[in-house]
Formats: sequence, C-alpha cells, structure tokens
Amino acid sequence: MTVTARARITAAPGGRLPLLAGEGPLALRRTRAREPGWAQVTTVGAMSGPLGGDRLRLTVTVLPGAALRVTSAAAMVALPGRDGAQARYDTVLTVGEGGVLHWLPEPVISAAGSALRMTTRVELAAGAHLVLREQLVLGRADEPTGRLTTRLTVRRAGRPLLDQELDIGPGAPGWDAGAVLGGHRAVGQVLVVDPERMNEPVAVALPGPAAVLAPLPGPGALATVLAPDGLALSRQLTGIAERMTSGARREPVASQC
Repeated sequence: MTVTARARITAAPGGRLPLLAGEGPLALRRTRAREPGWAQVTTVGAMSGPLGGDRLRLTVTVLPGAALRVTSAAAMVALPGRDGAQARYDTVLTVGEGGVLHWLPEPVISAAGSALRMTTRVELAAGAHLVLREQLVLGRADEPTGRLTTRLTVRRAGRPLLDQELDIGPGAPGWDAGAVLGGHRAVGQVLVVDPERMNEPVAVALPGPAAVLAPLPGPGALATVLAPDGLALSRQLTGIAERMTSGARREPVASQC
C-alpha cells in the first residue's frame, strides 16, 4: 500500500507558526528555538519510509521578516516497495523579504533496492536569507545503495540562482566514476544565500580533501563534499557551514507589512 501525504509550515514574525500541519510520515513538531524571534520545527518520522510508490510533499513558507529553522529528529531511510516503484518527495521552500530560513534536515539514506526521486524548489525574495544543508548516504551498513535522484532549484527575486541534479545508484550512468562520486559513500552540500554579502565575493576554495566551495552568480555560495560515510560527511559539512555563515545575519528583519 502506497502513501500520499502532505505537510505545511508557515512562519510569521515573532516566532509565530500560524500553520503547522502534517500527515502520515510527515509529522511536524514545534521545538524550542535557541534565538529570540525564531520559530523551530522538527520533522518526526511517524511511519517507515518513504517506500516505493509513496508521494510526499512538504511546503514551507517564511513570511516577510520571519525566521525559521527546520530540522529532523532522525535520518530518513528510503526503502523498496513491493513492486519496485519509485517514491517521490517534493519540497517547496518560499522565503519572503527580510525572512531567514535555515533548512537543516538529517541525512537521507538510500537503502538497497529502493528508488527515490527528491526535488527541492526554493523561491527567495531579493532580501531573503537562506542556509540549506543536504546529506545523502548510499546504503545502510554493508549494503549497496538504491537509486536516488535529487534536483535542487533556487530562484532569487524571480531569477535563477542554482539548478542542479544528481542521479546515483543502479541504472544511473557513470554515477560512481571519478567525475561524480569516485567510490565515496556519502555526498552533501551547504548552500548559503546572504544578500548582505553581495560586495564580498566568495573565492573558489578546497575546504577539505574531497570538497569544493564555489560562488554563485549572486549573493550566495555552494559547498559540496564527498565523504566515506555519513558521519564524516556530517562533520565536514558542519565545519564548512560554520565558516560560511560566520558573521551572517542571525536575527530576523522586522516586517514592514
């Protein structure tokens, strides 16, 4: 039996959450925020999955002047369904003028035999701030990976900022070759968009043995990391993210609406 579920989050200034609704495996819990004026939401896996054939969708809206951090309680494990069908998990993130979104979920683990397509679509106002982390782990302990396809698109002020797709696992051409993963078992990235740093261009750098930091055509930078396992990936991404966000805005901007 496949599952179709939706979840929605709306964050308003002052740490308010006028909308917090989840279904099935997309259970949402409000958790304690570390900074005043912020809201924090943690996704909690109420069911196993996603399983093959499932259709999941999470929509997040950060209103102008609001600040939201979204985390998850544990890794999400993509599991095979009975008929081998592909599961889908679509995320839509919208951040208004002066809003701040920190999107920091735990890893996605692609179990052997699974097939998952994930899309993340981000719409940013010109003055919106974003920190987005993505972590992908190929298989559980001592097992091969499933098929995992991800696409991340980011638009700022209506113009494209980033559009990339990664296709890994059985059936994906050249996914384990040196030009893609080169035998690594985990891959992840941190995206930072900070309009206040438009006059501070980011230089291309190599912050780790299999990592690269590159500027985007706008007030943003993307760090991509390959690692032997999920733990090493998490540690590297955490350190890089801290350096990328040092001195960045941490307080929401008061709404002018």
